Amino acid sequence: MKFPDDLKYTKDHEWIRLENGNKGTIGITDFAQKELGDIVYIEINSEGEELDQGSVFGTVEAVKTVSDLFMPISGKILEFNEELEDEPELVNSEPYDGGWMIKVEVTDPSQLGSLLSAEDYQKLIG
Repeated sequence: MKFPDDLKYTKDHEWIRLENGNKGTIGITDFAQKELGDIVYIEINSEGEELDQGSVFGTVEAVKTVSDLFMPISGKILEFNEELEDEPELVNSEPYDGGWMIKVEVTDPSQLGSLLSAEDYQKLIG
């Protein structure tokens, strides 16, 4: 499993990559997609909304389960990865690249301090 060093991670298995200061890209980790199995549908109904850290921003549906997706950091959802509508399996094959889920405008960058480094995340999952 891969855990890129340029990302921050949550205990709920989401990641965030900061770009251009207050913009971020969010998805689920390689570990999460493996645990879920074959992903068949991503539902994001929160585009345009401002959500707090820990709030549910959508759901991911796999063959065997449905799981909530949690905001790693407070922010306004700017964009949903529309490629996932036709190819949700991108989350399985490219969890950190083509399988990203949302882009956000970060409203409280200080919350990054509460997130895990790649090393800490690896320790968490064993």
